[in-house]
Amino acid sequence: MTVRAVTPRIVEPPARGKGVSVYPSATAMVWPGAGHRHEAVAVPGVRLSPGDALVEIELATICGSDLHTVAGDREAPAPLVLGHEQVGRVVALGRGGATSTDGHRISLGERIVWSVAVPCGRCTRCRRGLPQKCANLQKYGHERMRRGWELSGGFATHAHILAGTPMVPAPDDLAAAVLAPASCATATVAAALEAASAITPLDGAVVLIAGAGMLGLTAVAMATDSGARVVVSDPDPARRDAALTFGAAAVSDPRVALDSALGLAAAIVRAGGRGAVPTVALELSGTASARSTLLSAIDVGGVLVLVGSVSPGPELLVDPDQLVRRLLTVRGVHNYAPRHLEQAVRFLAQSGTRYPFAEQVGQTFPLSEVDAALAAASTGASPRVALRPR
Repeated sequence: MTVRAVTPRIVEPPARGKGVSVYPSATAMVWPGAGHRHEAVAVPGVRLSPGDALVEIELATICGSDLHTVAGDREAPAPLVLGHEQVGRVVALGRGGATSTDGHRISLGERIVWSVAVPCGRCTRCRRGLPQKCANLQKYGHERMRRGWELSGGFATHAHILAGTPMVPAPDDLAAAVLAPASCATATVAAALEAASAITPLDGAVVLIAGAGMLGLTAVAMATDSGARVVVSDPDPARRDAALTFGAAAVSDPRVALDSALGLAAAIVRAGGRGAVPTVALELSGTASARSTLLSAIDVGGVLVLVGSVSPGPELLVDPDQLVRRLLTVRGVHNYAPRHLEQAVRFLAQSGTRYPFAEQVGQTFPLSEVDAALAAASTGASPRVALRPR
């Protein structure tokens, strides 16, 4: 069977045992390793196993972890196809078809987003309800390119979606720039807020957020929609201004004294009035100083959720006496469960146009210019930079 990959087309599933030919050939931008430019690799055919899907990518966005990998700041099994934030349409299905997270049968031509991770569903962690930390986890944009799974990341014209991957239908009328980050930034924030709200309610709470990048801005909007009064801390004035457009009640500069005009203490008063006390804090910046500041700032019974600390760094020094006497909870969030991707898409469908999400995606580059796109993303001029395959 041949799929003409000029625009998404509805096609018949491949016959049993047969592969899918893509014309013109699918292209994957392969990263050979630190210090090397990406190379275009043609993938003229894909063999779909039962439950697999082939998706033509509409738009991909560059996540901070992609930048860390290319910079050599994190280990990666090169060669690989980077990218794990994207949206696209299904152009072929393996035998038996595929289903979304809610049991909906995926249709040819359907617009979807998919999880960054593929859990096995069988290991002890999956059975414990932790599929995001599956013992046999595979992650899009993180695995070494291999025969049979060449289209394994978002920096390509197509993605080969493996059976068992959580997939969620995406609204046709929502901009691709809004939807693409759902499979990382938005779903991760949904997981972080769920982790916090399991300890203390968000409605009416004063919530502290460190970092106003893509995750931070998303967290502001989602927490605000949940009834929280949000205080954002970020050293960048432009990012602080962006946080206000996403609903932050107040912003602060972590470089200044706590009790100064732009300090955290003053921002908490502006957000909640005198006597206001934060009960929830999200650390999304990855900085050691933010972790300590947030832990000191939350009230008795409060919760600190760590999300940004995804590489080795300075230890978080905690006096056990403070945890005990203040009844504090510290939680970590890494990856997310399928329900969080559902929550992410539902939130964007309902609120994606009420907040300036589309404007957070700055320049859009052709897929062939992925190295230029990564260079632009590394400047931090905008929370996201995009790649458009065709």
